[in-house]
Order: sequence, then C-alpha cells, then structure tokens
Amino acid sequence: MPDHAVPPTPPVPLAALLAREDLGLRQIAGPVDADTVIHWAHTSEMADPYPYLLGGELLLSAGVHVPEAAGTGTYFDDYVGRIVAAGGAALGFGLAPVHDTVPRALVEACDAHGLPLLEVPPRTTFSGVARAVWQLMAQARLAELRRVTEAQQSLAAAAARPDPVRAVLRQLAQRVGGHAVLYGPEGTRVAAAGRAVEPAAGRALAALAEVVRPTGPGTPTSATDTAGDTRLAAYALGAGHGFVLGVAAEQHRSGDHTVASVAAVLLSLLTGEHQSGSGAARSSALVRLLLGAEPHAVAPLLGAETWLVVHAAPDTPPCDPVAASALGAALGSPLVDLGQDVVRVLVPADRAPDAQTGWTLGVSSPVPAGEWPVADTQASRALARARATRTPLSRHGAHRPALADLVPGDTARAHARALLAPLTGTLAETLRTWLSLHGSWDRTAVALAVHRNTVRQRIARCAALLEADLDDADVRMELWFALRHAEPSDSGQ
Repeated sequence: MPDHAVPPTPPVPLAALLAREDLGLRQIAGPVDADTVIHWAHTSEMADPYPYLLGGELLLSAGVHVPEAAGTGTYFDDYVGRIVAAGGAALGFGLAPVHDTVPRALVEACDAHGLPLLEVPPRTTFSGVARAVWQLMAQARLAELRRVTEAQQSLAAAAARPDPVRAVLRQLAQRVGGHAVLYGPEGTRVAAAGRAVEPAAGRALAALAEVVRPTGPGTPTSATDTAGDTRLAAYALGAGHGFVLGVAAEQHRSGDHTVASVAAVLLSLLTGEHQSGSGAARSSALVRLLLGAEPHAVAPLLGAETWLVVHAAPDTPPCDPVAASALGAALGSPLVDLGQDVVRVLVPADRAPDAQTGWTLGVSSPVPAGEWPVADTQASRALARARATRTPLSRHGAHRPALADLVPGDTARAHARALLAPLTGTLAETLRTWLSLHGSWDRTAVALAVHRNTVRQRIARCAALLEADLDDADVRMELWFALRHAEPSDSGQ
C-alpha cells in the first residue's frame, strides 16, 4: 500500500514533455488532451508488449519488431490495441535506425484506438526521453511537497484561531480548491466552507460520510468516491467521536489526501476537546484538584469510576506533543502527560489498552481515583518489565488469592518497612526489578537503563546492607514479599 504520509510522485503531463525543445518530440496521431499524463517511460521491442506494461507508460519503440508486410494486415491495429488494453498512456516511435518515417498504418491505428503517438527524431535517444520524464516528475514532486508543507502550516495556524473548526475547514477548502464539510455524530452538517457543490454531489458526500462513521470493529476510517466530475472523500475523526470530515473537489492532486488527513487530525483534536462539554469538564476537574478536592470527588467529571494508568515509551525517542496526543487518541483518552522520556495516559478502565505500533507500554491494574498514585507506580514497573523482556505491552498482574492474602495489609507494610529500612529508594527499586526478572543482570540493566556492572554493584550493596544471602531462594521470597507490600515512600518512589 502507498505511504500516504508523503504524497506520491505526481504524473507528468504529456504536454510538458512535448514542450521540451531539447527532445524535439512531435505528436502525430491520437487525441490532443491536456489531461493526458504519463507515469513513467518504458522501452520495448516486443511484438506484444501487454505482459510487460503496468499502465500509464509512455512506451518507446524503434519498430524493430515490425515485419515487412505489417502495413497490409492487422498487425498495427492488434499492436496498438494491446497497448491500450494494458493501460499505456502514449506511444513514442523512433525514426532511427530501422524506419525513416512512422508507418502510416501505425498512425491510423493510433487514431482509431485513441492512443497519442509521438514521433521521436533521430537525434533524441530513448534514454534521453526517459531522463526527461524523471526530471519532470522530480520537479512536480518537489512542487507538490512544497504545496503540502505550506498547506500543513496554514492548517495548523488556522487551528489556533478563535473559531478553529471553521477556520480549518476554510483553509482546507482553499487548499484543495473545493468544498469541506464537518458532519456531526447524528449526520447533521455542523460547519462547511468553500465552493458550493451540486445537490447530487452533496448527497453522495453525505452518504460516503455514513460509510466511515464508526459503527464497530472493521469500519473504514476513510473512503473515496466520485459524483460526476467531482471527487469525494470522507474521513472519520478521532476514536469513536462520531464526527466525519467530507471533502469534494473537481481537481485532484496527489497531495490532497495528505492535506485532508492533516485537517482530519486537527479537527479530531478540536471536536474531541469540545464534544459533550468534555473539555470543560476536564478543566473543572483540574481546578477542583488544585483547590484541594480529593481525586475520588472529581473523578465523575472525567466520566469513569475506575482507571488505568499507562506509561508509554516511544521506540524511537524523543517523543513530541503531537505523537503523545495521537497515542492518547488511540488509547481513547485525552488525559495525556508528556514527560522527558515517558508519556503517561490516564485511561478509563473499560478501555483496556492494546499494543500500539511504535510504543512500549506498561499498564496498571484498574484502580479508583483515590489510588491513582499507586497505579502510577504499577505502570512504571510494568513499563520497565516490558522494556526488559522486549515485549510491546506489559500489564500489572491481576490480583488472585494467594498466601500473601493471609497477612493483614498493615502488618505486611510494617514488616516491609522494617526489613527494607537499610535500603535507599534506588537500591530498593534495583532489587525489586532484579528479583522480578529472576536475577537476570542484562534484563535488569535494560529495564533500569544502566550498565550491567552497575546492577551487580547495587545488588551486592543490597546484600551487604541487608546482611542476606541473595542466592537463597527463601531470602529472595521474603524480600519479594516485602517489596510487593512496600509503600512508595518506603522505596523512594
């Protein structure tokens, strides 16, 4: 599949190639259409080039394959028919070294089949024609990349204006030279900008928007169609918001999909922020927390009673705010905190995260709002374990009945404080990670982002301070029990 993050190379108008004076090409048959484009040049002397064409080519031939009696039969008609059937865009016929003129029967066949026929003069080599095609394609690609970059910048600026949704739609419509409309969750037109479209095209665009509106797993996130000469596209916004962006334009350029996709991302963030007052609710929750309210008191404003904390590390750091916001959208939560090395996301417990391409995730157990700090510690440790084991996602273990349940929580925590008292926070966390990874020096070093010799030194220091033999399974079990029940302050978290 093509990578839509970068616009594909635009095709070359045949007229632009004919305008190259250094080539001296001349069209002698077939329709003269300004919309005729070529995607590449291909040389072949096969009598039947059909199996070797992909479509969109300027096929170049010196007529080596042409038999002497070709002009009296159906040879050229069959030949041109096969080129057209393969999707060839045009035929270039070289006047040297085999033929002094273009065969009349070939000219007639190209006129009959509607295939542009170019006469290539003796001084022009086929490699020179191919090089000119690639030069024109490179120039067109550079111009398209510049256009897309400028469009992205203008869309981002529009998103910062006082009426950002309408500003983005106006800018999008201007950049694609058409019409842009935002449909709400119920299919109603929320806002629109740009040129008016024909009623039939408007109905077709509204119907296309329903195709991408999220209805369950497998719903496409974008779709395209045509209505007469108008090209239509629809993009679902966000993770289940229900908003859809529709775009209609008569002229289609290769970078328009990229431009529309950028607008869709911006509108996804804007509509997600304001849908159902969720942005105002989050602001209210933040203000109440700053004024001293307890987390459990403000949690209902955020729409959930139990939560997961997710710690995420990018596979290719550093992470930027846009990538962090995109991760939050993928996990179904706008509550994102971008740290120096880790992105933290607060996710409602009913939206259990899946692995995300390009990220390593650590996920806490579900907790009520009052236990967010505990879940934060769990997620941090789960991320460290995921890194050490090189897995894309690690979840904090679900609670199951165990021997540890026989010890009251207060008693277990008091025992942990007494046993771990000699250890600093760094040493306790190193010991915890080392034990969780079955004493692996290398995995512990990866999890803690330190050298393996540092791990050995810290574990040796732990053994000395605790006056314990860490090779003894009973000792390890007791320490693991204590570390599991230690409060964050007991281990310097």
